[in-house]
Amino acid sequence: MADEKEPKQGQINIELSEEIAQGEYSNLAVITHSSAEFIVDFVSMMPGTPKARVKSRIILTPQHAKRLMKALNENVKKFESQHGPIADVEQGGVAPFPMNFGPTGEA
Repeated sequence: MADEKEPKQGQINIELSEEIAQGEYSNLAVITHSSAEFIVDFVSMMPGTPKARVKSRIILTPQHAKRLMKALNENVKKFESQHGPIADVEQGGVAPFPMNFGPTGEA
């Protein structure tokens, strides 16, 4: 009998430690890029505080950044089909953050 914990062919076994499973709260993502990579800094901003802290930085290849964009788009569509539309900032959603916040995309 095959070990139940072994991944099936074409699948990978992903481990999630308890520390990472707790997650980090982020209410802003700052995205920069070069010709070789996309850098996504997940930031936690507190209202009325001029200082924000990067909670996590993820570095992606352009191909993986595009796959992430497609996966997020697909999941937002699934979410909205189950829970209704998510209000855009322009439609009266959360207070807007400046879109040019953070460093420029240079390598």
